[in-house]
Amino acid sequence: MLLVVALGGNALLERGESPDAQVQRRHVRAAALALAPLAAEHTLVLCHGNGPQIGMLAVESENDPALTHPFPLDTLGAQTQGMIGYWLAQELGNAGLAGPAVTIVTRTEVGADDPAFHAPAKFVGQGYPEPVARRLALEHGWTVARDGRAWRRVVASPAPRRIIELPTIRQLVAAGTTVICGGGGGVPVLAGDGGRYEGAQAVVDKDLTAALLAVELGADRLVVLTDVDAVRRDFGTPQERPLSTADADELRAMRFPAGSMAPKVEACIRFVTATGRPAAIGALRDAPAVLAGTAGTTITHGGQPSTVTHGGQPSTVTDSGQPATHEGTARHEGAGRHEGTARHEGAGRHEGVATHEGAATTARR
Repeated sequence: MLLVVALGGNALLERGESPDAQVQRRHVRAAALALAPLAAEHTLVLCHGNGPQIGMLAVESENDPALTHPFPLDTLGAQTQGMIGYWLAQELGNAGLAGPAVTIVTRTEVGADDPAFHAPAKFVGQGYPEPVARRLALEHGWTVARDGRAWRRVVASPAPRRIIELPTIRQLVAAGTTVICGGGGGVPVLAGDGGRYEGAQAVVDKDLTAALLAVELGADRLVVLTDVDAVRRDFGTPQERPLSTADADELRAMRFPAGSMAPKVEACIRFVTATGRPAAIGALRDAPAVLAGTAGTTITHGGQPSTVTHGGQPSTVTDSGQPATHEGTARHEGAGRHEGTARHEGAGRHEGVATHEGAATTARR
């Protein structure tokens, strides 16, 4: 089967960890070992996140006294694609991948009219105590918002419209190559006149890019692997329970944290609705079981069955097809909660001041 796998950036650097190269490479090595059983039986297209990594590079660039201006986000996104893609390709080979693994610096076309440019909501970089985050917002002109118990920078995250390198990816997939592409959602670019492109100051969500890739490539499965075990209903209540299966329409009736689980669920909904094939969300460490439907959450549309063969053993997953009956908010254990809504007034300039309880903080440069 052809699998498109979205690998969370936080799975490569856990919350609170030092972003040292050796720390991240240790996580990449573990990720490669978890993915190796899938790569042995299926063709993989890997899309990785880059939130912690691009945030780290942005801080370094902002504080580099040798620079007149910090590097733009599109350029930093390309840097993370090369760095993480190199790590993944090398460690997949070290884990026993028989065929070639190729990393493609991928561009993703976005729209200049996307409202996300006026409402930053994509978390990047590390978490800070609120006073530190507010100070950094003032110093660098950032927008910051609450993410669980910490505060982080948020940037615009426009929807992916087109993958520029899609024809090349198709050729590599047809040749049986493991392709690492769309890292960090792809470098966001705006289309201009005469086929010209220019970089956009944003970070595209990698889960939505993975869904677009999966649809365009005709993938058999979209698998979203992260640092949590399953989508959970009624999180934090006595009724909390993991969802082993869910219908796309059922998930549409639920609400999820905007900066973490919401795009993962939305990506799976888009894929299963467009293709009629299942998607899955689960922990990276459980990758084979998530694909087989014995771990994580398998998402279907219209209650269709999905049969996955892994290790020679078939596993059939069906959805009950029952509509959601619960009231309230569905949450995902372990995902950073986005308390409140990030807002950005004005295009290309910061107009706001600090607000409370997780609403975004912006500052003039």
